[in-house]
Order: sequence, then C-alpha cells, then structure tokens
Amino acid sequence: MRRPRHSTALRLSALRAATCALLVTAFGGCSSCARGNPPAAGASSAAPATSPELRARLREAARAKGAAYVPRTRHTQADGAPIYTNRLVLESSPYLLQHAHNPVDWFPWGDEAFDAARRLGRPVLLSIGYSTCHWCHVMEEESFEDQEIANYMNANYVAIKVDREERPDLDAIYMSAVQAMTGGVGWPMTMWLTPDRQPFYGGTYFPAHDGERGARLGFLSSLKKFKNTYDTDPKAVAESAADLTRAVREHAAPASAASTSATAVLDAAAAQYRSHFDPVNGGTRGAPKFPSSLPIRFLLRDARRNPAGDSLKMAITTLEHLASGGIHDQIGGGFHRYSTDAAWLVPHFEKMLYDNALLARAYLEAYQVTRRDDFAAVASDILAYVDRDLGAPDGGFYSASDADSLTPASKREEGWFFTWTPAEVEKVLGPESARLANAYWAITPAGNFEGRSIPSTPVPAAPAKRAALAAARETLRAARAGRPLPARDEKILTAWNGLAISAFARASLVLGEPRHAARAERAADFVLRALRKDGRLLRTVKEGKSAAYLDDYAFLVAALLDLHEATGTLRWLEEAVALDAVIAAHYEDPAGGFFLTSDDQEKLLARDKPAYDGAEPSGLSVHVASLLRLAEITTRDTYRQRAERATRSVGHTLGTSPTSLSELLIALDFQADVPKEIVLVTPASRAEAEPFLAKLRETFLPSAVLLVTPEGDPLAKLAALAPLVSSKVAKGGKTTAYVCEKQTCELPTTDPEVFAHQLRKKP
Repeated sequence: MRRPRHSTALRLSALRAATCALLVTAFGGCSSCARGNPPAAGASSAAPATSPELRARLREAARAKGAAYVPRTRHTQADGAPIYTNRLVLESSPYLLQHAHNPVDWFPWGDEAFDAARRLGRPVLLSIGYSTCHWCHVMEEESFEDQEIANYMNANYVAIKVDREERPDLDAIYMSAVQAMTGGVGWPMTMWLTPDRQPFYGGTYFPAHDGERGARLGFLSSLKKFKNTYDTDPKAVAESAADLTRAVREHAAPASAASTSATAVLDAAAAQYRSHFDPVNGGTRGAPKFPSSLPIRFLLRDARRNPAGDSLKMAITTLEHLASGGIHDQIGGGFHRYSTDAAWLVPHFEKMLYDNALLARAYLEAYQVTRRDDFAAVASDILAYVDRDLGAPDGGFYSASDADSLTPASKREEGWFFTWTPAEVEKVLGPESARLANAYWAITPAGNFEGRSIPSTPVPAAPAKRAALAAARETLRAARAGRPLPARDEKILTAWNGLAISAFARASLVLGEPRHAARAERAADFVLRALRKDGRLLRTVKEGKSAAYLDDYAFLVAALLDLHEATGTLRWLEEAVALDAVIAAHYEDPAGGFFLTSDDQEKLLARDKPAYDGAEPSGLSVHVASLLRLAEITTRDTYRQRAERATRSVGHTLGTSPTSLSELLIALDFQADVPKEIVLVTPASRAEAEPFLAKLRETFLPSAVLLVTPEGDPLAKLAALAPLVSSKVAKGGKTTAYVCEKQTCELPTTDPEVFAHQLRKKP
C-alpha cells in the first residue's frame, strides 16, 4: 500500500453522488458515502473455462520450468505439482507468475479477456499489484487462493491480473479512478470494469469475508453484490462508469496555468513542509512514513537559498532518524520501502531499487553540505547493497526483494528474514560479541516485532567499539544469508536502472570513487544494448514487445547526463541527446508537458500526462531538470523553452499544491538560480583534473553543469555538442578551469584554490 495522494478536483460531489447511487443499488445503503469514503469492496477477477488445447499448453509451460520450479499455491497434488494452472504461466512478469496457479482463472491484460467478457455478458475484475507487495500477498492468500471465492469468480467474472511495474500506464489510469472514489490510493488495486474497459467501482485491499479486519463487507459479498447490480441495474453501472471515465480523463490532463514565479513556488513548498514536519523523528508527522514524503534534496537546496531557515535542520534530522531506524536494514544495508510507525522503526520489509537509488542521492548531497562521514557511509552502504543483492550478471539491476520470507517451519511471514532474537545473535557471535551487538542494535528478549527484534541503532556507537561492531555486522550478515531468502523480483526495468545509474555516477563524482562510475557505465551499456530495439527503448527485458514509457526515457536521460559528468565519456552525452529526441518526437505534447505513453502505444481510456511525484518521481519532473541541464551544456535555447512549457502545463498544481510535485521543485531551484557552467580542460586525461574535482566535491553546487575533457580531438568532438568548451585550452600544459555563468567566464585558472573560490562566488 502507499500513502494517499493530495486531494484533487477529481473528488467531485457529482461523482460521489453517482458512486453512492451505485452502492445503494448494490448494498442497499451508502452510509459511508456521507463521510466521503465508500465501503470496502474487493477485487480480482475470473473467466470462462479453458479449452483442452489451452489446458495442455498451460501444463506444458509449467513443466517446462523444470524440476526446481515451485508453484506458489497451496493447491498441489501429492507430488507437489499444481492442481491449477492459468494463462499467467505464459507470462514473464514475476508478479503474474506468482498467481499462475491460483484456482482463479486469470487472464493477462489484453483483447482476449475483454472479448470473453463481452461474449459472456460478464463484468471484469481487474487486480493490479507488484511482486514484492505484502498486502498483495495477503489478498492472494485470503481471496485468490480461496476455493469458494475462486469458484464464484470463475463462474461470474472475467479476471485480469496486471503487474503495475510493467504497465504503469494501466496503473495510472485505474488508480485515478480509485482516487476519484476514495481520495486515496494503494496496492493491491481492485477494479470492477465493463467489457469496454470502463471502471464502475474499485478500491485497494479487501479482506475475504464480512467482518474480517474490521470491514463490514468482505470481498466475496462484494463480488456477489456488484455482479447482481451489473445484471439487474445496467443503468446504474453505466452512469457510474461514465462518471469515473470522465474523472479519469480529467485527471489525465492536468490544468495548466500562466507562469508562476519559481521563487514563490519554492517558498510555498518549503512552508508546507515545515508545517507538516515531525521535529522528533524527522519526516512528516504521523504514520505510515515514507522517505519520499519529505524530499531531502529539495530541503538542501532551500537551505542554500535561505541559510537562516530551518530546512537544513529538517533534512539532517530526517536523515539521522532514517539511518538509525528499523527502516534501514542495519545488517544487510539498504532501506525498506516505508515505515508503519512514526519513529521509522517497523517497516514493511520489501526493498525497492528505486527507493535505494533515490536515498543514496539524498545522503550523497547531505554529505556534500555537511561533510559528515556518516552520511557518506550510508550512501556507500546503500550502493554496496544494490550491487551485491540487486546486481544482475549482465550489468543491470533487478527491481526488488520481497517483504515475506520462509520461517524454519516453512511458513511465509513478513520480515522474518530481517529480524533476530538475542539467542540467535549469541549463537552466531558468541556471548561477548553478542552482548555488544544486542545492546547496539537494540535486540531484546521481548522484541519489537512479533516477538523478534528489528535491528535499530537508537544510540550511536562509541568510536572505540566501531571496529568490533563492523566485524559483528559482517558475521551476522553472512549468517543471515543462510536463511531462506526473500523472493527477488528479477525484472529489469529501464526506468529504475536509470535511477541506479544516476546514484552510482553521482557517488563516483562526490566520493571520488572510480569504481562507482565503472559500475554505472556497465549498467548503462547493458540498458542501451539489451533494452533498446530499432532506436527505441524497451520497458523491461521480456519476450515480445515491451514498449518504454516516459519515465524510462526521462530517468535514463538524466542518468546519462550524470554519467557524462562523472566520466567525461562523450558517448553518454550523445546518447542522452538522442533519447531526448525520441521524447520530443513521441511523448511530448506540443502545448507543453509529456504523455506517459508514446503516440504509437496502446490507446487506453485516456492518455495520461504525469503531474504528480510520489515514491517515484514523475518523468515530467525529471526531464524538465534534464532539459535545463541540456540548455546549459548545448547553449540551445529550445531546451529551455521546452522545459518552461512543461512547467506551465502543471502550473495549476504548482500554484495550489507545490509539494505534490516535489521532484519538479529541484528543477525549479535550478531555474531560479544562475547555474554555473564548469569546464575543466586537461593536457591528456581526466585523471589530471583530480585536484580540481576534489575542490568541486567539497562544494554543494546543485545548479551547475560539468564538462571535463582533454585537449585536442576529444575537445573538438565535445564542442560539436557543447560549444562551451570551444576555444578553451590547458594553459601552459596544465589542467585549466573555466567557471562561467550565462556563457560569460571568470578568468581561467590553473590553481585549484582559485577555482574553489570561483565556485563559491554568488552571482
């Protein structure tokens, strides 16, 4: 599940009234509608019986997976073979494969399912989730593995499963319908659709039966009620579907506005974050808590603009508590997705590539601002985790690891892999080391999570104990690796790989670690080789067509710009420019902004234009920042003009709720500043620029572009894309720095100290 999005114009009284009318028809009442929240209802779907030919094909697909294949179901034969196999066994998505042996007769998204619904006169139940989602697993166990519920679904619905990470376009469309009805969003997402793909009701997680988990009506009752309404009152269904479809289309086209002062937007956003800040634990007040709910990178920029304010304190407090809490995997590194409590102690235990890539960037920038080694250490630890546990052999990065894992009793439980008892620690470390470890990581007999302890570090380690604790941590990590591992989603997504490449590239530049740049280059080479076909990116590595979305292009363009700054390799800048040209041709709205899908992808109920930054930033926000960087690098004003049109396209949102576009605030900060254009020309190699790069690392300079090039042919080739470097030389055979603003440069210098002074000068 995820936190609610900001309230939007979708929550219209007319839509509420239409939803209430449908609920009155289905359930005989709408008491919860008066409070603005429809009653809980369930979601998932089913379909007609399969043909003998298809059944044989599905059995063969299951057999082809080999002897090591373990069906994820409790419905098995004596030899462990699955009793049920549905069409999802033919898919490559880890999430869809998790449901391939449910007794529900699932379809993947496609014409076959909707044709069947139309032919049979049935509604469609659409269930959207992802492979490491804990509550998706709960709903599977409670409802989709339940024989009675599955039988009802198979006899009365056509059921469709979608992996939101493979199909963000479907997720965006139908999640906006859920938000229109409930004001909140989350996964698993459950939608009732007509055979024309229009939503007429929906929600998120629903318990299986009436009264469970505090719900008045369970999933099975909801299935029966809405099927009855679909059959007996088609007018109510049609009206609800029309209203929701209208709401979806309004959401897909955010309101534009005239240009708003970037400074005014930034100041308003900072004030909103201050008003919701938790001064005790950091982040925003309340629970659950997401790391993205208080964007650290924006706060660091605001502190630079307004040094007398409290943004820096807010950022530091949040980073400290994140690092010491249970949301931080103290033993294995990396961060879990979010905390269920206000103190960052008890997380949902899934780990996402995107969260860790984004947090690494935040800790790197905080290190630049504060020069605190502990922040650098957290960033390095995140990257070590990502490389070790999410690194793919061919160079890319896998998507996530699961919240759930097997206990010694072979029962799947959330978080068991990550938790400890004092006795377990003592068995691994011995009594003396265990006393130190248990005290430091707050591992107690009572525990803090279902009788076990999530490691946290409420008190910093004394300097004299740090070496012993580091050794203990490695020993515990090695021992923990012997437990049944949480499932890993080995889907490789272009967008999330872009975020990881950016993190490794920035770490190389900030920490002076060439190995991080090498890892970023390896991943970038893989993505451009394996996830591109005929000049167009793919969303993921899978059989058949897997067209990319806006965020795939936007995140990769930003990553390649970061990688060019970290390495000076011209290829990465050239590739960034080429990929932006694809965005301009196929994803950009000439009136301003960007569509999530290309002009030649599947046509859905609406063509969504992203206008919200959540746990993942939107492609719009990331690409506006890239366009502003490209404008500085290339001196082509068309990039700046496109960035400004895109910003105006979400002007209404920026004016009314700037924090809902938290990543775009970073681009606005760049725009409001006078960016520095930094050129370092060396006699022969990038290594000769190291004394200057060391000074650059000591300076938090977010509004800047960096070009490092040897003289001669490399400089001439770079100048074709970046005229800034033209006519610049390494004076006297020494590395020479040129610090410029608006293409006007300070006197060139061969002295790193003078260079550092030029960097610190305010416009």
